[in-house]
Amino acid sequence: MDESKSMPELVIISGMSGAGRTEAMHVFEDLGYFCIDNLPPKLIGELIALPDFAQSDRDARKIAIVCDARARGFFSSMNAVLNQLEDEGISYKIVFLDADDEKLIARYKSSRRMHPLCGDGASISSGIERERSLLRDIKSKADFVIDTTNTLPAELRAKLKGLFASGEEREGLSVSVYSFGFKHGAPVDADLVMDVRFLPNPFYDPEMRTMTGLDDKVRDYVLYNSDTEQFLKHWKALLDCVMPGYVAEGKQQLAIAVGCTGGQHRSVALAEVTGDYLRTCGYRVSVAHRDLALAVRPDGELVNADPLADAGEDAK
Repeated sequence: MDESKSMPELVIISGMSGAGRTEAMHVFEDLGYFCIDNLPPKLIGELIALPDFAQSDRDARKIAIVCDARARGFFSSMNAVLNQLEDEGISYKIVFLDADDEKLIARYKSSRRMHPLCGDGASISSGIERERSLLRDIKSKADFVIDTTNTLPAELRAKLKGLFASGEEREGLSVSVYSFGFKHGAPVDADLVMDVRFLPNPFYDPEMRTMTGLDDKVRDYVLYNSDTEQFLKHWKALLDCVMPGYVAEGKQQLAIAVGCTGGQHRSVALAEVTGDYLRTCGYRVSVAHRDLALAVRPDGELVNADPLADAGEDAK
C-alpha cells in the first residue's frame, strides 16, 4: 500500500486566546475534518497512528487539532512532537491566529471568561504576555499567520476556506430541498419556505388524484401551464439572488421547503425542478419528499413507506 495514502492530512491550529481558534475549528469541521480541541501535543502522534485513521479513506483521515496555551506545561513538548512528525514523513500545516493585545483584552472583557494563564490572579495583560512567550516558537513555524484584530468571523471563515477548501466555494454549501403538505404540518427546520398552493391542483382530476408529482402526467400538468411558468421564472431569479449570499455568509447547510396542500402533487414536482436547477448552478443538492409516504395508490398501497427513500441524488 502507498504509505502516502495512509498518512492523514493534519492541520494544527494554534494562537492567542481570543483570536478566533474556536471559530477556526468550526470551519474545519464544516470542511469535513475530524477535529479535536485542546489536545496535549504528545498525543498527536498517537492519534494519527491509530489503525482507524490509517485504514480510512483520504477524506476520513483529515484531522484538525487545536493545541495552545491551555495545555500549559504539556505545550513545552510541541517542538519535539513536530520534529517527530517530520522524521516520520507526516506532513502537516500550522495555522496561527493572532490579534493585538488591546483587541484580545477587549474580547476577554466582553466574554467575561478567565484567560487560561491568569489562574494565579494575574491580570489579563500579564496572561497575554505569558501566552505570547509560550507560543513564540510555534508561531515562527506556522505556515499561515492570520491576524484577526479587525477581522469579522465571516471574513475569517472565508480566509480559511480559501486556504483549505477544495473545489468551487459553492460546493461547501449543502442544500436540502424537500416537498411537504401544509395539512400535515408546516416545516420547522426550513430556511426558505415556498407555498405553491396558488397553482392549479391535479387533485381535482380523478385520473391524477392518486398519482404524485413524480408521475409524468402530474409533472406535465403542474409545470406546463402559464401560471407555473411565470412562477418558475421568478422563483429561479430569487434563488439566483439569495444563494450567492448564503455562500458568502459561510452557511454550510440550507433547507428549502416547497409546500402544497397534501405534499403529493404540486410541491413534489416543483421540489424536483428546484433541485435540478440548483444542481445546474453547481450546488450540492439532495431532494426529499416529506409527506409522499401518505399518498395512496389505487391498489391501496402507500407510494413510499419511507419519505426519505428514493429522495433523489445525494449531495455529491
